[in-house]
Amino acid sequence: MSEIRLSSEKRLRLFAGRGFPELADEVGSELGIPLTPTSAYDFANGEIFVRFEESVRGCDAFVIQSHTNPVNKQIMEQLIMVDALKRASAKRITVVAPFYGYARQDKKSRGREPITARLMADLFKTAGADRLMCVDLHTSQIQGFFDGPVDHLFALPMLANYVGSKVDRTRLTIVSPDSGRVRVAERWSDLLGGCPIAFIHKTRDPRIPNESSTGRVVGDVQGQTCVVIDDMIDTAGTITKAVEALFDAGAADVIIAATHAVFSGPAVERLRSSRASEVVVTNTLPISEDQKFDGLTVLSIAPLLARAIREVFEDGSVTSLFDGHS
Repeated sequence: MSEIRLSSEKRLRLFAGRGFPELADEVGSELGIPLTPTSAYDFANGEIFVRFEESVRGCDAFVIQSHTNPVNKQIMEQLIMVDALKRASAKRITVVAPFYGYARQDKKSRGREPITARLMADLFKTAGADRLMCVDLHTSQIQGFFDGPVDHLFALPMLANYVGSKVDRTRLTIVSPDSGRVRVAERWSDLLGGCPIAFIHKTRDPRIPNESSTGRVVGDVQGQTCVVIDDMIDTAGTITKAVEALFDAGAADVIIAATHAVFSGPAVERLRSSRASEVVVTNTLPISEDQKFDGLTVLSIAPLLARAIREVFEDGSVTSLFDGHS
């Protein structure tokens, strides 16, 4: 009688969308595994076709896609990849979205508005995702939008360690660009030895996107090196106004630190013309050669993603990656 052997060995497979394949390659290098060969192309009318060139049955699949411009296309491609994996009998599917699209639409500011961050989570669940993995969500409440585990990773320790190695910590102040990010500023302060914090009082008209009015600095920044922190830089209007407000309030130097370099429209020119001595970001989103400028520092998020993927695959502990401590 012939013997049938059942293999219980788990297989980790990485899949990359076309949004930012270089980051996926870097994650694969950190893990020591190649990306699964994938065929993806657009039909003449813009519809997307995806097919995996190897069997994915029973694998633990991690689908990496940065929601870069054009955001809707990258999201749709990732949804299609998840659907293809589900239909090909992948055992578990984790959506890895270093930058989670539509995260800013996490609540209704006025009547008749959508909550698109929730819609995104519902779409991934419907497509067949078992788990989400993201970096520095715009608001932590988005974790509750997905019906399943959400690995909310933090770039804060990496950014803070880099900044802390560059400046005199005795003359350092962490600055939140608005009152809503004071808690994040406090975590920066904790990691950097309890340095003081300040914030910029600003107002925003919800009817006008990407535009705010920066008011006064709350806190003493006289003679200090100020680090303005945020989760993303989109058009850079808010953060460059904050830089000017800090210099007007007597700051000796200003550094900008943010996780997601969206860099839309006039962002690069505004940052290039800013009086900030350095702009520190991560590569959760691709930064083209024409978006680079003197004073821009890009830190790689790949080691953090690779560590989280390995812990999830091996059913290890990822708590330290959630709470922002290394």
